[in-house]
Amino acid sequence: MEKRFLSLSSYGRGWSANRRIAIVAAAVAVLLAIAGIVALLTGGGNGHQAPDTAAPAPTGSPSSSEAAPKPSSGSGSVSHPPQIAEPVAYAKAAAQMLWSYDTRDTSRDQQLAGMRAWMTTETKYSDWASVSGQVPDPVLWSRMADQDQHATASVTEGHYPSAFKQALADDPSAITEAYIYVVTVNGKQTLSWKKGGGAEERAVTLAVQCRPNHDCTLAAIAPSVTQ
Repeated sequence: MEKRFLSLSSYGRGWSANRRIAIVAAAVAVLLAIAGIVALLTGGGNGHQAPDTAAPAPTGSPSSSEAAPKPSSGSGSVSHPPQIAEPVAYAKAAAQMLWSYDTRDTSRDQQLAGMRAWMTTETKYSDWASVSGQVPDPVLWSRMADQDQHATASVTEGHYPSAFKQALADDPSAITEAYIYVVTVNGKQTLSWKKGGGAEERAVTLAVQCRPNHDCTLAAIAPSVTQ
């Protein structure tokens, strides 16, 4: 069979320029301080893919205006967001959620609804398109379900990219406007379907919002991995 699966190889394809600037600028406030981060985040994807198993991101993914469905049957196998107030820990949990799915018991609408539950409710900083854009279109999801395709994930580490740490060092108070942190997570995704399976190294850079005295939430997926 053609090996097609839910992949994060093209990070944040729906992340518009205006939304990207707003989110990253909120994280570090001063444009001069974030110049290096913007260049890294827009410099092209460098997600890790294993040869012969990785598939290109599917065409016909949801548009930026697509709302997350809220089916009465819940969110299927999608994990619920944890109550975590530490950015790196939350980003690691979010990455594991993004790399996991099960078409055997979860519809595409349920997948989207489950992912939406992780997002910040502050629309100014929420880039839902960069997250929903990771889910294949309905036709491809159906084909994946025909093959009982599913994936689990493990996380090896998470860290603040060096450019983000430098920007915060240059202006420590900048984070206090939106409390958005940039975190890169590395791990492994294990895939299975009726007649095979495989494993791949994964990496993703996320923007997470962690306001004081509140649990963290997901704001966006960066269009490229920043180390």
